[in-house]
Amino acid sequence: MGVAAPSPVRILVVDDDPGDVLMIEEALGDSDVEKVIDVVSDGQEAMEFLRREGRHAEAHRPDVILLDLNMPRMDGRQVLGEVKRDDDLRSIPIVVLTTSNADIDIVGSYTLQANAYVTKPIDLDDFNDVVHRIDEFFGRVVVLPKRS
Repeated sequence: MGVAAPSPVRILVVDDDPGDVLMIEEALGDSDVEKVIDVVSDGQEAMEFLRREGRHAEAHRPDVILLDLNMPRMDGRQVLGEVKRDDDLRSIPIVVLTTSNADIDIVGSYTLQANAYVTKPIDLDDFNDVVHRIDEFFGRVVVLPKRS
């Protein structure tokens, strides 16, 4: 009997900017950390995904969430609040990945129990580097809670 291979890290990307989503997916795809990436385009859809509602009834619980703050319908702050108030979801680590470097957003995100706050760099190489570091950290360094 061999040792079972670790299951892939499941990452939920919540971002309404298709260009940013593409860059995140490409940067994540460049690493050798095995992963499954799901993408939703706003906070309302993120909550449907996490609660396995509607067209997301078959969704798998993510191991980590990459969350943009500024989105239509339901923004990242509202998602953070909802997830961290939910007994079934609150243990999922959330990395806020956003363009804002405003103190109010940083402090507000940590107050809502974000696990990390990362500002999206403008430069493509820097952007890739930041996403690789998040990927390495959550894919190799951190012990994630077991999926229930």
